[in-house]
Amino acid sequence: MSTSQGVSTLSENSNEVFLDVANLLITYADNILRHPNEDKYRSIRIANPTFSTKLLPIKGAVECLFEMGFEEAETHLVFPLSASVEQLKSIRESIAAEREKRRGTGQPIPTPQTPIATAFTQASPITTTSQQATPLPSQAPSLENTMSFLTTLQSNFQHVLVYEDARLQEKARSCIPHQQLYSSAREKLQQAQQADPGCTLKEEDLLVLEMLGWFKSFFSWVNSLPCSRCEGPTQSAGSLAPSADDLRWGAQRVENHFCPACKLSTRFPRYNHPEKLLETRRGRCGEYANCFTLFCRAMGLEARYIWDSTDHVWTEVYSHSQQRWIHCDSCEKGFDKPLIYEVGWGKKLAYILAFSKDQVVDVTWRYSCKHAEVLSRRTKVQESWLLHTINSLNSMREQSFTPERKKELLDRLLVEVVEFISPKTPKAGELGGRSSGSLAWRIARGEIGARTPPPVTEYVFIPTETEKSGRLFHLRYSATKDKYCRISDGNEEIKGWEQAVWRKVSVFRKVENDWQMVYLARTEGSPSGRVSWRFDCASVGMKIKSASIRACSQTFQSGRIVWTARSSQNSTEFPGDGELHSVASLAGSSELVVEADLSGGEGESSWQHSQLFRRSLKETEESSFEILIDLDDI
Repeated sequence: MSTSQGVSTLSENSNEVFLDVANLLITYADNILRHPNEDKYRSIRIANPTFSTKLLPIKGAVECLFEMGFEEAETHLVFPLSASVEQLKSIRESIAAEREKRRGTGQPIPTPQTPIATAFTQASPITTTSQQATPLPSQAPSLENTMSFLTTLQSNFQHVLVYEDARLQEKARSCIPHQQLYSSAREKLQQAQQADPGCTLKEEDLLVLEMLGWFKSFFSWVNSLPCSRCEGPTQSAGSLAPSADDLRWGAQRVENHFCPACKLSTRFPRYNHPEKLLETRRGRCGEYANCFTLFCRAMGLEARYIWDSTDHVWTEVYSHSQQRWIHCDSCEKGFDKPLIYEVGWGKKLAYILAFSKDQVVDVTWRYSCKHAEVLSRRTKVQESWLLHTINSLNSMREQSFTPERKKELLDRLLVEVVEFISPKTPKAGELGGRSSGSLAWRIARGEIGARTPPPVTEYVFIPTETEKSGRLFHLRYSATKDKYCRISDGNEEIKGWEQAVWRKVSVFRKVENDWQMVYLARTEGSPSGRVSWRFDCASVGMKIKSASIRACSQTFQSGRIVWTARSSQNSTEFPGDGELHSVASLAGSSELVVEADLSGGEGESSWQHSQLFRRSLKETEESSFEILIDLDDI
């Protein structure tokens, strides 16, 4: 008897896992063989806990079901009447033979001919003693986490099929000024081609940009709704019970926006159906991404819905000219800036998944330049469970695909995997915090890039190719010239102290023309100030071998300055005495933040009593600040 591919794959699991799964698969087959004309034995509900936790995550299990003859039918796997019973028997016997070999008997149990009680239906999930007594090692740390994550996978994978409704797409197109958008896209494409004869962009690439711009005016962000009676401001006051109509449009949650003047509640249902959103045209990131992804599909673009476990969603659109998926955030009018969430907003990412009509793909690594940190936070489910579950979901969805479409999707996935292997370097447009939503909303969600108030820049020094090959980062700042010199990268100059600062609060550059002095100080009237510089080499696969820092600072009366050099694991104070100080605690780290805290002083001039980089304007050749880092491979 030749072994099927599904059985071969299933046999790669541990003995314990294989035996548990084999018992289930053989039971499904036996039920059909004994009751060939009863529908309840020919159907497996995908959401059933037994199937979703005992079979779906296990490699080879779902493949065996398909080889038996099962087919996907939305919420169930179904063994159709037209399926071959002989094929079912063949796969069943292959599994039974392998099971008995592992048990040590060498004798497969013959296909039974008498009815058994167990059936796998919605009302009667299958259970056996071995299943109850022995948890599968490939399951996540807790069943609660596993089921919650599985529900997210299944619900999102099912939800994106709504975007394929032809009637709904037509309704969406009626809302879009498509002639205007196409005309503008063609015009900008012509401009791009004239500027660069080698331009390979297509009209669809420019169309996406036009759609992002238009959508910002089509859809409105909601912090709190105005009072439905007086139109005055309202305050969040918990939730209200959803109505039948709310539930019809997927609004499981209804926010209560309470008017303190009228004592009236205004309802804000959080609709999850894009058809309703075509009418309301308002919401937050969930509604934005839901509606915009529909618009992309309605315009014939290949698009997928992106879910982030740290509570954000957006869209990706496939560019045929660039042969890659491109990040599109309709809340922010963001295009091709995947690192903005981690680098700009300061999010601590863990899981980011892409859902389309074709596939589920774990795209987390596109959105991070700190892969090791992200991996350390991925603790909700085991990686092997997630991989096998995604593969199983995709296998079910792809059953109806042509060989050509399967190959196309596989080729795209391979391109993505190659992209994911190497962490990216942040671009300038990815360094800013979030812009959509109120300040309170952004602060509450930790998406303002930790800026209070917002700094001019959030600059991060990342080793260049020259610095990588030389294994050295060397930076100096001159207060009198007000510019940085990146000695390790061909003496590159950065003009303006603020332009290379990571974060700053209440600090400015003071020039005393009468005394011919210059320095950084707190803004007048501020009790304290802070400024920091950041160096990060994780994204280029390197770590700090050794680091030395030199800073010049001066205090008067009771003024105080604290210099700190820190990584994610360690923090060390050092003096601002103008001497070069080695910071041994940074060895092995992949990032360095140098920070100065300014405080103290007396009277109205207290802000001047703590000064950084104080120099005479005549000392043009003296630097006031220096960072020297020796690098090594991770």
